[in-house]
Amino acid sequence: MIKELSLRVLPFVAANEQQLKLYLSKEQGIPLTEIRAVRVLKRSIDARQRTVYIQMKIRLFINEEDEQNLFESIIYPDVTNRKEAIVVGAGPAGLFAALRLIELGFKPILLERGKNVHERRKDIALISREHIVNSESNYSFGEGGAGAFSDGKLYTRSKKRGSTDRILQIFCQFGASPAILTDAHPHIGTDKLPAVIENIRKQIIASGGEVHFGTRADALILQNDEVTGIKTSTGTIYSGPVILATGHSARDVYRMLQQQNIYQEAKGIAVGIRLEHPQALIDQIIYHSEKGRGAYLPAAEYSMVTQSNGRGVYSFCMCPGGFVVPAASSNEQVVVNGMSPSNRGSRWANSGMVVEIHPDDFPQYASYKELALMYFQEELEQQCKKEGGMRQTAPSQRMSDFITGTTSYSLPQSSYSPGIVCSPLHQWLPPFVSKRLQEGLKTFGKQYRGFNTNEAILIGVETRTSAPVRILRDKETLMHIETKGLFPCGEGAGYAGGIVSAAIDGERCAESLSSIYQ
Repeated sequence: MIKELSLRVLPFVAANEQQLKLYLSKEQGIPLTEIRAVRVLKRSIDARQRTVYIQMKIRLFINEEDEQNLFESIIYPDVTNRKEAIVVGAGPAGLFAALRLIELGFKPILLERGKNVHERRKDIALISREHIVNSESNYSFGEGGAGAFSDGKLYTRSKKRGSTDRILQIFCQFGASPAILTDAHPHIGTDKLPAVIENIRKQIIASGGEVHFGTRADALILQNDEVTGIKTSTGTIYSGPVILATGHSARDVYRMLQQQNIYQEAKGIAVGIRLEHPQALIDQIIYHSEKGRGAYLPAAEYSMVTQSNGRGVYSFCMCPGGFVVPAASSNEQVVVNGMSPSNRGSRWANSGMVVEIHPDDFPQYASYKELALMYFQEELEQQCKKEGGMRQTAPSQRMSDFITGTTSYSLPQSSYSPGIVCSPLHQWLPPFVSKRLQEGLKTFGKQYRGFNTNEAILIGVETRTSAPVRILRDKETLMHIETKGLFPCGEGAGYAGGIVSAAIDGERCAESLSSIYQ
């Protein structure tokens, strides 16, 4: 017999299969010898009260073996001689678009301006060691996109656009841990995700698709308001309909589209800082215990949101047991992001703390039209570079000092490897941002006792939360509203916010292209 049950158990029970079987034997009145297997279907932490519980949905096998597959594998056909479609960008949107095109019988031609994930790792290491940013291979550009080396979180609130379970199962097929199928906030880890990405690329090539690195899309080829191909930085021209999945940091693409009169509109973004605490302190706060998380709970995470003077202030991309990393895409900028390895084992916790911004909040940039907030981002990143004092060193301020408007004269140790320097962020951040951040952090400190502390630091700046434009497309066909053959896709086009939602959007664009060009 097989039974599905919902449980609410203490952490030590959930952490050990034998303890879980003993608990089920007692609660269900089933002899322990008859419980052959327990499969966890969903798992989440309930830390709302002083006693922390694990909420679980499980499948209980009584006198029956668990022989069901954890996930269904997809068999990808050979598309060597099939009709071609171009995918620009090898982030999650582009990779999943290419895989879906193969399923649908198209040969994907995947163009990526950066390097493969192995070579890209070397360039990322140089940012920390030598403060050198390769403008074509960094935390934003290269195989895997911005998510490959900046966390690998798979949690999304996007439930309406497509099947998140399907995306997670495909990740498992290419090497991710099956634990992502059960955890409420699934996470591959920046140390594990590159191998998964490499396996996806190998599948694309094995099925007859093409992957070209060091190949930047420099112009769309247009004939009678239809995109018929791409002109690249290598001089090669590729022909076919185009899925444009270039990510939210490819600002040259937005400029190229503006020059070619491809319609875009300004979109709201959020900017702020990276906030870094000792992980032990976050564990104590979230788990309501001076002992922290103990032996059976993971590194604690948080999600915070409030309003300040008509704009949202919220935490973004929280990385428990993680590191703050340099995410600039050129040597003229300082930008920070966060990441966590799969074990979430560092002694720091960090998250973006950002303020919502609308295109009309900064009228001084209106002359840039649809690219107004992109230019705002660029100038703020350049200002951060000046405040940092040298190369990729980041300006920083103690948390309580920022809230009270006090200059910091010393800083605690940080995970940010290029180094941090004292800087009065409250003075040089735009007042629209800094005052709302101060108010938001005060609110969070009231909600979470001990959160506001000078043991924590603010590191500037966090600007790459989302695309500053939306490349408009038809709601039904997902094709550009004015330009046939162009499918704006993923985060860079303004239609996703993270790895899973970008992957879903990539699949949807592939399906739409297939239905029109089959």
